[in-house]
Amino acid sequence: MAECHPVAFQWVIEAKARGATVIHVDPRFTRTSAHADMHVPSRAGGDIVLLGALINHVLSGGHEFREYVTAFTNAADILPEDYVDAEDGDGLFSGYDPKTRTYDNATWQPTGERDLTLTHPRCVFQVLKRHFARYTPGLVNEVCGISPADFGRIAATLVAASGRDKTTAWVYAVGWTQHSTGVQHIRTASILQMLLGNMGRPGGGIMALRGHANIQGATDVPTLFHLLGGYMPMPGAGDDMASYLSRMPDTGLWGNKRKFLVSMLKAWFGDAAIAENDYCFGYLPRITGDHGTYRTTLDMIDGTVQGYFLLGENPAVGSAGGRLQRLALASLDWLVVKDLTMIESASFWRDSPEIASGELVTERIGTEVFFLPAAAHVEKAGSFTNTQRLLQWHDKALDPPGEARSDLEFIYDLGKRVRAKLAALDGTAAERDRPVLDLTWDYPEEGEHPEPSAASILAELNGYGADGAPLSSFTQLADDGSTRCGSWIHAGCFADGVNQTARRRPWREQSWVAPEWGWAWPANRRILYNRASADPDGKPWSQAKAYVWWDEEAGAWAGHDVPDFELTKPPSYVPEPGASGMAALSGADPFILLKTGKAAIFVPSGLQDGPLPAHFEALESPLRNRVYRQDNSPVAIDYRERRPTRAQAAGHATTFPYVVTTYRLTEHHTAGAMSRNLSRLAELQPELFCEVSPALAAERGLQNGGWATIVTARAAIEARVLVTGRLRPLRIPGEGVIHQVGLPYHWGSEGLVTGDSVNDLLPFVLDPNVFIQESKAATCDIRPGRRPRGPARQELVNSYRRQAGLGETP
Repeated sequence: MAECHPVAFQWVIEAKARGATVIHVDPRFTRTSAHADMHVPSRAGGDIVLLGALINHVLSGGHEFREYVTAFTNAADILPEDYVDAEDGDGLFSGYDPKTRTYDNATWQPTGERDLTLTHPRCVFQVLKRHFARYTPGLVNEVCGISPADFGRIAATLVAASGRDKTTAWVYAVGWTQHSTGVQHIRTASILQMLLGNMGRPGGGIMALRGHANIQGATDVPTLFHLLGGYMPMPGAGDDMASYLSRMPDTGLWGNKRKFLVSMLKAWFGDAAIAENDYCFGYLPRITGDHGTYRTTLDMIDGTVQGYFLLGENPAVGSAGGRLQRLALASLDWLVVKDLTMIESASFWRDSPEIASGELVTERIGTEVFFLPAAAHVEKAGSFTNTQRLLQWHDKALDPPGEARSDLEFIYDLGKRVRAKLAALDGTAAERDRPVLDLTWDYPEEGEHPEPSAASILAELNGYGADGAPLSSFTQLADDGSTRCGSWIHAGCFADGVNQTARRRPWREQSWVAPEWGWAWPANRRILYNRASADPDGKPWSQAKAYVWWDEEAGAWAGHDVPDFELTKPPSYVPEPGASGMAALSGADPFILLKTGKAAIFVPSGLQDGPLPAHFEALESPLRNRVYRQDNSPVAIDYRERRPTRAQAAGHATTFPYVVTTYRLTEHHTAGAMSRNLSRLAELQPELFCEVSPALAAERGLQNGGWATIVTARAAIEARVLVTGRLRPLRIPGEGVIHQVGLPYHWGSEGLVTGDSVNDLLPFVLDPNVFIQESKAATCDIRPGRRPRGPARQELVNSYRRQAGLGETP
């Protein structure tokens, strides 16, 4: 965190200064470890076992916050008799189809009965106890390499820092997400936080550290293929508005789903969106399954995708399986790349490893590449959204140089050109073109080089009422077409016609919650689900953690933050049978975006890989699963049916005996395009290196400062050797010593400093819920010396593949 998220780490340092205990779990000793009270080295890919054992410790020791758990979670829900847990299915839940490698969740649905004593053998609480009973300190030692003594210190600290008077926060980044079980890593932490009463309360929660300033904002609006703005799902094939809306809950905040959708469609399609055509719902694209970037890459290789836009993305270096990424780019008819500097995804046709190996020949590549210079963040106005959902506006500092333009200007100008060409067809445009022609595409322009006003787009996200005035809250949205709102969660960010995200009142002039610094969605609430900071009767759990509470005299919720609840709904409110929307939730149901208003310890719907987390080994691992017979995630996406990825992974092959994991450096930024061209940063970190322990260096004959070749089943790269005690070997009972190799991934063939691309080493293996790649745990071999050049490089890889029984590279 200190190295990759140094600004956020400021608050960790301040918390420590006030007495907080900081524990850092990471394979490497880093700057974060240096500031922590305790550093716990762990094998990459084993964190579900660690978290699961902490859950077991809490449950077996009776350390759960019982009143919170009973009132605010679904722990009391009773599951059906035909539900089979992974505990009894040896890693598989009921409903698994091995042919399709998918789950049918019919048996995961609660019966509708609840046992508030939490003693019924089929209630979620008891199922949870049985599920995690095998996750013991001994298992943590076997899987993670963490000693029982270190585990005991973590567990004791966690329990002591949770309860009525104290809260604990978990902070994670891609070390949890970039696994084939990434979502379940975070789920395990969330279960732990629910059991300890650490959700919806100050000082608690789970913080997702983002890789750069606006990943959260890009998720909110979003850029993800399976979501619309405000976390509404994309329509599926055959969906009309009624069937689409039926897939979302009718209770809680989602009871307003039609208002959210219709208001968004009105913002997008304006006067063309009317009740008679379902407000142009038919214009929305439909998805039929996986439309993620890795599937698209394979489709490019197969020739079914002819053109591609890359705006601020460099898959030739930044995505897993770099060789396949570059082969895909070489299979296109055209490619548009927009970036600050020349990047490998635009220059692959002249200097990629595949050119050197002869797999690609420049003269035979038919891809026409258009490279457009982009504006940097200081050369344009806009907002950043951080992990707290806090929007902070930044003004333009200077004009971009030469022909560099913002992405906003590029997309807006491209849209105007396409619309003009379609309009010129004099009424003969195909019906499929109507959505483009009917878009609201008329933003005010400003500047010497006319550019759409970023503030006007934020105002569109905020929305307007029937009278044309800016909305102040999503509660003003209507489903009759009278309101327009580009994203319901952003309603209020331009309240009163003022850019609320640009507020900068100093902290000394406002409360400690700082509600007048920027603006947080939704409704400027700084902690989601903050109704949980008060007990079922609406009283603070303790004065030390008082945040929002029920004011009986005023007949409303009050507190330090905007209550994330209906303002005048009393704690005593009991819904009528069959009620919908917010009326269906009681006055003691804080989690208003969930169907029942209860936090989901057990998830009956929405996840592809099970209602409870379970540990599986990465697709490549030196260890077999010590927890279940099922070795890897049974539903992980590995594209085994596609030719380029058919035999991409080595499994447990001893040919690749070491764990390889990737990470970032403070001095470079992600794929490196923004930092490799800056002389000071390039000088600070000029060369790709690999971190190895002294023991591994001795075992493989590696010299500090010398060269090493790292080989996986997909690629071979070279790096300078850094022999260091920061990456300790882990002793696993029954397995001996497990060595790990650490690699930062910032280098490529372009820039002031160059080097091999680390992500070439990694497979196309994805989490089935969010399609993120498994970048944090794979296997490799490491050998002294530089890698071969030309075709001999791929021959080295193939020799390893033959030893591992995989055959030649597809």
